[in-house]
Amino acid sequence: MQYGINLLLWADTLSEALFPVVEEIRSLGYDAVELPLFELDVDKYSAWGRHLDGLGLARSAVTVRGAADNPISPDPAVRARGVENNRRAVDCAAAAGCSVLIGPFHSGLGVFSGAGPTADEWRWAAEGMRSVAEHAESCGITLALESLNRFECYFLNTAADMARFCREVNHPRCRAMLDTFHSHIEEKSSREAVLALRGLLQHVHISENDRSTPGSGNVRWAETFDALQEIGYDGLMVIEAFGLLLEKLVPTVRIWRRMYDTEFRLAEDGLAFMKSQVARRAGS
Repeated sequence: MQYGINLLLWADTLSEALFPVVEEIRSLGYDAVELPLFELDVDKYSAWGRHLDGLGLARSAVTVRGAADNPISPDPAVRARGVENNRRAVDCAAAAGCSVLIGPFHSGLGVFSGAGPTADEWRWAAEGMRSVAEHAESCGITLALESLNRFECYFLNTAADMARFCREVNHPRCRAMLDTFHSHIEEKSSREAVLALRGLLQHVHISENDRSTPGSGNVRWAETFDALQEIGYDGLMVIEAFGLLLEKLVPTVRIWRRMYDTEFRLAEDGLAFMKSQVARRAGS
């Protein structure tokens, strides 16, 4: 198992001001960092890749699409822009040396039609994602798509939705991820959610029900870690907790108050929590 943390705890835009942060993350014992990928700037991500190579940190990246580049928009030009921007995000992830690009980039984050997903939207999303997966294969990147709670997305809300979608895309580079925050809201059973992704699960976000320190809230952690052990998950496990300086995501994540002592205390306690949960089940 590799353990990582998302830099969204500190910022949603990469800059050299975050270099000391990633150095401290490495000193805490993390194996990886997750990069916010909201700027489609290959040169910037290439520079970050070189810096992280020097620290010996593995990395993943998270990206989103919005109203202007929604891959399931009824406007063909908007859909085409969504597919193109997803392909550009793959290029940036590859430039940074990421192995996986994660997120809900199957549809526009926080964009709602006033109804549930339609057959046309499903077809548009699957066709577009197949094209992105083909490009990802040429770049050595695996896509790990994220289902979101119904307050942030109407297209894919559960693990079962995601499994069906990945199977319809039917490309080895189109896989799924699990986020325990969203699962806590939408799933009847944490175990069944994990089992639904058996054979498809590429990435896991460890995220508390209030987006603070994992293990301090109400997520069904025992059930979740038991199920991950049951399916033999041994990939990257990343803490996703949000800070207050997220200009690009505040309208969606709505984090208004500090829910932890300090960012590095959350990182330290969260890493210890993940490792203890995995160790408890090792060899069982």
